[in-house]
Amino acid sequence: MRVHHLNCGTDCPLGGALFDGRSVGLTGRLVCHCLLIETDAHGLVLVDTGYGLKDVDHPHRRPHPRITRTMRTLLNIHLRERDTAIRQIEALGHTARDVRHIVLTHLDFDHAGGLEDFPEATIHLMDAEWTAATGPRTGFVPRNRYRPAQFNEVGEWRRYGASGESWFGFDAVRGLEGLPPEILLVPLPGHTWGHAGVAIGKPGGWLLHAGDAYFYRGEMREARRRCTPGLRGYQTMMEVDRGLRMDNQERLRRLSIEQRHEIKIVCAHDAVEFEQAAAGRLL
Repeated sequence: MRVHHLNCGTDCPLGGALFDGRSVGLTGRLVCHCLLIETDAHGLVLVDTGYGLKDVDHPHRRPHPRITRTMRTLLNIHLRERDTAIRQIEALGHTARDVRHIVLTHLDFDHAGGLEDFPEATIHLMDAEWTAATGPRTGFVPRNRYRPAQFNEVGEWRRYGASGESWFGFDAVRGLEGLPPEILLVPLPGHTWGHAGVAIGKPGGWLLHAGDAYFYRGEMREARRRCTPGLRGYQTMMEVDRGLRMDNQERLRRLSIEQRHEIKIVCAHDAVEFEQAAAGRLL
């Protein structure tokens, strides 16, 4: 399997280095790190989608905007057609039809905006995430994070329970329907109830896309957690269960240290991690 690292959306929140840890100006830079997996027998597999064509075409559409004005303002989202997964996949010489499966870490607006750009794909996710996203969205965070307009035209869903076999001490959902056995869902609740990582087995080791289980590179691969004030606050605002989130993050941090030669871990929004992964230099 060959894995491509795609940035399918850029957020530039006011605060600069207080968010991303390196910017020198007033705004920071966060990415929407997605994966495109080329398989021999199962077509293309996309892990998360970032923002989609309809997000770009109708950023201010009312009365049902695909991204709320609150989140557009808070994150200072830069919506560009060339950044969408479909346009990047086309630039690699493929079509939307070639994407046969999409595996989601969760259904937040910045992870699921491109689902409808791939109408023939089967969508794989945790059942708890489906339930949270399609049930009553009461409260500030659920109304802003889940946007049914982004996925209400999707027809092919495959939903999975949280129990499964062990993967480096974590529960893992193996045998995803229609996918090779090297692609697993790893439940990591806390950011959302159905949040999961996606593990990909490759020659030489594993790659784990941890989604929003953490946001900043200093939260992994170091004995003591480091996180910028902006991202620390954003994670706290969006979490559904702090105990679960912090426990899973701590377990991932230990994994990133103890199994660093076997597993490479990336999150969805750290620009430095994305750049290192895309260049093949991820530690």
